[in-house]
Amino acid sequence: MSDHPSTHAPAKPLPETTAPKVQLPLDEKLVLKVIPMPRDVNANGDIFGGWVMAQVDLAGAVIAAPYANGRMATVAVNEFIFKQPVRVGDILSFYGKLVRIGRTSITVKVEVYAEHFRAQGSYTKVTEASLTYVALDEHGKPREVPKPTAS
Repeated sequence: MSDHPSTHAPAKPLPETTAPKVQLPLDEKLVLKVIPMPRDVNANGDIFGGWVMAQVDLAGAVIAAPYANGRMATVAVNEFIFKQPVRVGDILSFYGKLVRIGRTSITVKVEVYAEHFRAQGSYTKVTEASLTYVALDEHGKPREVPKPTAS
């Protein structure tokens, strides 16, 4: 017998992540839930980071939009940390909160949690980011962000 493994051995399933399980944030708003699909994978079989970044940008925009009260654009990704890989079929929950309102800009924090399809109810933090949006006028130039009113 050869010491080489058989090329006909059954494929092993991908191991579940060993990342610590966490509680979902109570001080942030759930703004998006999505399940990545096979078309979203990179060459390693994980979900492509650019796809995750696009979803984070959408989630951040949901938080910033009520403050911008009109047209806005993403002007900076201040921080973006991929903590764990995301797999096809993971249920991703995007939580966000307002961090700062400047004269023309709005900075938000977005955290992404994965709930593995076969282990629902157990969450792993997979990504966190800080993004800045700028309010724009009808000509695409920065405009002042309306000051929030106390409620």
